[in-house]
Amino acid sequence: MTVDTELLNVPPEKLVVEGVSKTFRTQRGSVHALDNVSLHVREGEFVCLVGPSGCGKSTLLNIIAGLEMPDTGKVLADGKAVTGAGSDRMMMFQESALFPWLDVMGNVLFGLKLKPALRNKERREVAKFYLQLVGLEKFMRSNIHELSGGMKQRVALARALAPNPRVLLMDEPFASLDALTREQLYGDIQEIWAKRQKTIVFVTHNVREAACLGDRVVLFSPHPGRIQEQFTVDLPRPRDISSVDLAKYSTEITRALKRHLKPEAVGEGE
Repeated sequence: MTVDTELLNVPPEKLVVEGVSKTFRTQRGSVHALDNVSLHVREGEFVCLVGPSGCGKSTLLNIIAGLEMPDTGKVLADGKAVTGAGSDRMMMFQESALFPWLDVMGNVLFGLKLKPALRNKERREVAKFYLQLVGLEKFMRSNIHELSGGMKQRVALARALAPNPRVLLMDEPFASLDALTREQLYGDIQEIWAKRQKTIVFVTHNVREAACLGDRVVLFSPHPGRIQEQFTVDLPRPRDISSVDLAKYSTEITRALKRHLKPEAVGEGE
């Protein structure tokens, strides 16, 4: 019997990862990055993947993006098999990866090349909208080298959102920023998520960051990467990363992480 998720008021599944395994082979030997990983992500859900370096969370993100292919298993996006990169799944990396020879507007317009049906005027209107969304409408003509690290990441976010992807994939996008800038961006990304209701899969090694941003936190352990536990964060938004209620969640997740790792491998990810 097929269950109608709309009648149950349950969002449909946007991403389905089933039994994904991945081994990288080099001259020095093999690295078993992922082992039989399965994960379902609902429409509009904000899911954070947490674990130490080497646990395979970035590898899984690359497989969802279609930048890597699994050895076994499969990934479905909106019910269709992922066989390569696509404009329905946009990636945002730790470094902004902006083009220094283009100004802020030019960088966002570049992302809109994935939408060839749009006319030049329409592209500019879309780019302006997303720059306004990330608070950079006054810097549209600025050169990239004139921007702070946080502003560069906002441009990268606008560029990723402009093609209107169905899924936004974020690989530790705030890791290289100072604490104050990160905290400001936590508020920004929550506000943007609330307005646009994008499905987001966010990779981090920072437990408190994951609890602040995610509807659900998925805990990985390494060698090979496996999902060990999952936590639903039932707190209202916007969330303050310094709040006592949030600290309770991050403490619980950190304790779970310690159960699966050697003590010296665990930290809050600062």
